[in-house]
Amino acid sequence: MYVQQLEPVADSLGLSALVATLPLLTVLVLLGAVRMKAHKAGLIGLAVAVLVAWLAYGMPLGQTASSAAQGALFGLFPILWIVVNALWVYRMTVRTRHFDILRRSFGRLSDDPRIQALVVAFCFGALLEALAGFGAPVAISAVMLVALGFEPVRAAVVALVANTAPVAFGAMGTPVVTLAQVTGLPLDTVATVVGRQTPLLALVVPLLLVVLVDGRRGLRETWVPALACGFAFAVAQFAASNFVSAQLADIGAALAGAGALMAVPHARRPVAEPVRAAVLTGARSDDLDQDDARPEVLRAYAPYALIVAVFSLAQIPAAKDVLAKATRTFDWPFLNVADPSGDPVGGNVFSLPLVSTGGTLVLLAGVGTAAVIGVHARVAVREWAATVHELRFAILTVTSVLALAYVMNLSGQAATIGHYVAAAGAGLAFLSPVLGWFGVAVTGSDTSANALFGALQVTAAQQSGLSPELLAAANSSGGVLGKMISPQNLTIACAAVGLAGKEGDLLRKVLPWSLGLLLVMCLIVVGQSTAVLGWMLP
Repeated sequence: MYVQQLEPVADSLGLSALVATLPLLTVLVLLGAVRMKAHKAGLIGLAVAVLVAWLAYGMPLGQTASSAAQGALFGLFPILWIVVNALWVYRMTVRTRHFDILRRSFGRLSDDPRIQALVVAFCFGALLEALAGFGAPVAISAVMLVALGFEPVRAAVVALVANTAPVAFGAMGTPVVTLAQVTGLPLDTVATVVGRQTPLLALVVPLLLVVLVDGRRGLRETWVPALACGFAFAVAQFAASNFVSAQLADIGAALAGAGALMAVPHARRPVAEPVRAAVLTGARSDDLDQDDARPEVLRAYAPYALIVAVFSLAQIPAAKDVLAKATRTFDWPFLNVADPSGDPVGGNVFSLPLVSTGGTLVLLAGVGTAAVIGVHARVAVREWAATVHELRFAILTVTSVLALAYVMNLSGQAATIGHYVAAAGAGLAFLSPVLGWFGVAVTGSDTSANALFGALQVTAAQQSGLSPELLAAANSSGGVLGKMISPQNLTIACAAVGLAGKEGDLLRKVLPWSLGLLLVMCLIVVGQSTAVLGWMLP
């Protein structure tokens, strides 16, 4: 048995914490200063984590390698299993041009560009985040907005800022699932607390979007539909995450927000042409006035309806029990780790939800999608393989970052850092969201940031007397606000709208919004750690 040590370097917590941060510092410097590709930085960071675990912490090399393998497998399944299958569905709709039909359908919902921004970037973007995440919502939403006539920079900024409130429950709840996995906290508990933080962002973000599109006039003229959209989104996300399922939180929120938006009479009124001329300064797609047959419009919506239906059916207790029987739980080979007090850690056991995981359910919906929109089985298989090829570097990045996180957690590096950071005491409540924000800003993924810092947050909370559930959730909730400034997301947004090389310009436009919203989240978490807002927690 390998027993974790908190002070392996010269019996000093400070020196041990400094050495323990080397893997993270390596990744941050390679990404931020050297500007190395994320998958290369992740692999080098993993190598550093293995060396620190082996040489500084005395973890046997075999157990170190085994912990890295467990992290890599978790990155592949269930995380990337969800992403690949969700983007496969999207690729099939592009191939059959049903995605173009969907885009035109959104354009006809309202001729007001401010409402279009809410429908496309906030509501549909949230649905895409729910199904795939990892940059897909920003890319697809930005392309749609440009096709609707938005100037490219404005389209990119709107898409980036909109991709905040749904991120913690994105990719079928993958970030909170990962957070629960690495911290050992119950998923329902983590999702419940996150569901009492991020909905507050949803109340604000739609108002910010109409300001970004049309300034003060946009806020003055469309604050009612924007507030209705944000309120419905927030209520649905809170209700689903607390009482239904973390995996369905964003799906329900996106649909509720879109429904509330379209239910407000003001959202459907024709907009004055001067407003359109002032806002839509880009080139409008030539096919927006094309009429589409009603059956084809229904087929365009069918993939997303199928995914919602499949996941809803999977939440029925009887179906959930049947699916759960396919889950395999076993002792992870060549791994026998105890915490500093001598108790076995949860990482010694690994669960493999073969059927009930989100990726398998999306795969089933994808098979139905292929049948509905007319994709031949051979073509569908080719598109799936093409999706894997397209994501090959993202796959390498996610698996290496998760492997790094597992090595740090199981060797005790995260625990050392957590004990050292705990010296901040009550100030941890304010710093906790900042740590998550920083992690996502660097890695581009709330999932990766939770994997890196989740266990650290829990350890620090336990040492300082704060709620572990609160700080773990704060890591994810603060992290969602770093997504808009992450180099990966900025690159994706620029590439989508034809602004390659302009990432710095885009960063300067979204950074103030990211910092402002982060301050709001920090104050919320501080309030929830005291009697001021403590009543909000379960």
